[in-house]
Amino acid sequence: MMATRYDPFREMDRVFNSVMRQAPTSPAMPLDLYRDGDSFSAKMDLPGVDPSSIDIDVEDRTLTVRAERAGVTGDDLQWLTRERPAGTFARQLTLGDGVSLDAISAAYRDGVLTLTIPVAETAKPRKISVAVDAGTTGDSSAHTIEGGAQES
Repeated sequence: MMATRYDPFREMDRVFNSVMRQAPTSPAMPLDLYRDGDSFSAKMDLPGVDPSSIDIDVEDRTLTVRAERAGVTGDDLQWLTRERPAGTFARQLTLGDGVSLDAISAAYRDGVLTLTIPVAETAKPRKISVAVDAGTTGDSSAHTIEGGAQES
């Protein structure tokens, strides 16, 4: 009969994998973030959240969203399964220099919080007209060079 050797790393891997299978696959505040023209949109799923509990602030280019979902309580409750998280949730986004912090707006509809974050005027692409000195050889008309600020 062959003896089986104990491998602590294999055991740790087995425990880790079993815990990860039980972990939720998405955060409490799933996020979609995209740019649409001259603004960014952030959409966060917050079903069952009381809109008055939503708190949004910006400090040092960090935007923080907090919201609270009340849990079901009662003396006669007997839980069979409990998968919906309750409590206070928070999510932070670091905003770059190219956004207008004073013009951020928010709307809550059908359990989805939508943040609209406009691109700052200084970060928008612009055209610069170049004047050509009439004393040089070549065409003396103005030329346009397309340029734009780099986004961070």
